[in-house]
Amino acid sequence: MKRVQVRVGNCIIGEKGRAIVQTMCNTQTLDIDSSLKQCRELSAAGARIIRLTTQGLKEVAALKIIKESLREQAIFTPLVADVHFSHEVALAAAAVADKVRINPGNFAKDHEVAKKEFEKLTDACKKSGCAIRIGINHGSLGERIVHKYGDTPEGMKEAAIEWIEMAEMCAFDQIIISLKSSNTIVMTRAYELLYREMQKRGVIYPLHLGVTEAGNGDEGRIKSAVALASLLYEGIGDTIRVSLTENPLNEIPVAEYISRFFDKEGKEARTRKPLKPDGPVLSRSYNEKSYEEFVLRASCELGPLMLNRSIDDINLDVKISGIKLEDNLLERFRDNLLQATRRKFSRPEYIACPGCGRTLFDLEKVFEEVKMRTSHLKGYNIAVMGCNVNGPGEMADADYGYVGEGRNRVTIYRKEIPVYRSVPQERAIDMLLELIEQDAHNRVFLPRHV
Repeated sequence: MKRVQVRVGNCIIGEKGRAIVQTMCNTQTLDIDSSLKQCRELSAAGARIIRLTTQGLKEVAALKIIKESLREQAIFTPLVADVHFSHEVALAAAAVADKVRINPGNFAKDHEVAKKEFEKLTDACKKSGCAIRIGINHGSLGERIVHKYGDTPEGMKEAAIEWIEMAEMCAFDQIIISLKSSNTIVMTRAYELLYREMQKRGVIYPLHLGVTEAGNGDEGRIKSAVALASLLYEGIGDTIRVSLTENPLNEIPVAEYISRFFDKEGKEARTRKPLKPDGPVLSRSYNEKSYEEFVLRASCELGPLMLNRSIDDINLDVKISGIKLEDNLLERFRDNLLQATRRKFSRPEYIACPGCGRTLFDLEKVFEEVKMRTSHLKGYNIAVMGCNVNGPGEMADADYGYVGEGRNRVTIYRKEIPVYRSVPQERAIDMLLELIEQDAHNRVFLPRHV
């Protein structure tokens, strides 16, 4: 079995050891001073790789300045150009970035064009030493793949194999694959299918793990830990990002905890093994130093068992530094874990991106207000997305969506259909609620998870 190692700047992805932690700036890349400041902070906090929005040639030029400035300050953290909808930008970024992230679903609309432009990109990457992340997202697979396989884990796997074969035809193996979804079952299933297929083919390429649009707070942490742990227990995954709708600095300690939890021993063995349940309800005691450590440890240990249906429920005795955890916090954790593993829905399900340079409004503030005003809508899946680049695709599971359209403008979605466009931001949440209430009254749409 051949295991490919990919160099991304001073990092080697795919070698033995802990999964490498990475994150993404939420600054506008053209704001060089803010981006530099955040890169310095993220690097100091432990981020091994940092991604920046690179939607145009101006952003490529800004990325070049940012990288040069960081190197002058002896900060050598690799930088990744996040490119969508433009193979021309990807080609330019390959001369600057340590890795270029492309999305096969929107790299080029015509597949024959995509193959030609991808060959140009791999040629450029060979010359510059740049790696490529083939970043496949549930909800933005492209019409050709969806028509053939559906918007499914199988479709995600097939899209990945198609682009792996394209890279192999170009004699280029410096690729990392991701298969992201906000749905933990879809996400883990897609990675498992791809990993098994790579094993059959005899070549294992590095995998970047992450739950896209996980949200914030306990919910975002639990959702991410559940899915990442499920895969890391199986030895699947080489680099991880925990995407939170918060300051990206908050992502680092969460990802570091998960990475340490699954540190490898030797070539394949890991220090952690799944718990062995002796019935449908697992009883477990915890005594952790902090509430967040409890949340992360219990999610890593219990979440995979819920996700693969080895257990149906949990009975926990929890202490924080020797003091019994309040019943309401324990019940909230249980509800969040059941919901993250798609077993029981006790509140709305939220999809929210972490924000990036394309986001032109205060995403964290808006998301919190949407959560507060929709908390009564049990069974609904509601998305809050920073922009319309990834938003409409990555909110594939959402019933309704609030998607940034531009400065102070929002589009309100019902499923994949834009119902209201160019809504002033100050009216957008009201109109989202009005649409949901109107649809419920007219029985146009009813919640699924009840």
